[in-house]
Amino acid sequence: MTRAMQAGRVAPLSGDLRSAVIFLHGYGANGADLLSLAQPLGEHLPDTLFLAPDAPEDCPGSPGGFQWFPIPWIDGSSEEESRQGLYRAADDLNAFLDGVMVDEDLLPEQVAVVGFSQGTMMALHVLPRREDPVAALAAFSGRLLEPELLTDEVVCRPPVLLVHGDQDEVVPVQSLPQAAEALQAAGWKEVYAHIMKGTRHGIAPDGLSVALAFLAERLGYSR
Repeated sequence: MTRAMQAGRVAPLSGDLRSAVIFLHGYGANGADLLSLAQPLGEHLPDTLFLAPDAPEDCPGSPGGFQWFPIPWIDGSSEEESRQGLYRAADDLNAFLDGVMVDEDLLPEQVAVVGFSQGTMMALHVLPRREDPVAALAAFSGRLLEPELLTDEVVCRPPVLLVHGDQDEVVPVQSLPQAAEALQAAGWKEVYAHIMKGTRHGIAPDGLSVALAFLAERLGYSR
């Protein structure tokens, strides 16, 4: 049984809903952490609904924060607990995505995902295993989990933009080329990358600008 996730919501600026962007936050944060990006993005994506769910589990040691799955070196969980947490959260995220498309009457090609850190890990795990590709995945400061399984388990290949700070002290920047190589080895034709110079574990203006251009093109604003 999947767990329901509460989501913050920012309506399309134009009042006309033609697409949606779903933000997936990092470990110990919440949906509101990324929903603030709806304002700068929404000015350029006026027909887009922005949604930012809270991850399904409370995060130990982070009041008001949530996690998608446990992280052993932070919370003392086992590798097996972390893996099972990932799989359970994947079911939750799939149910959430399905619900958004039904409730908002949107097709997968009208939906994009923006992940940060653990949210990126979730997106890179879940989206390739769905029946139909979403329009785009902008993946900030995360890594591809279980890359050795991807080739055998991939179902679809949505366009992916990998963005990472070169001074990231939480998730090493080397995670970007590792993810890119694994995606390409699994048959991806559209994998793009951007390194945010002088940026730690966060989203810098240049990275957000590149992501905006990527999302605008994939959601049909550049046509």
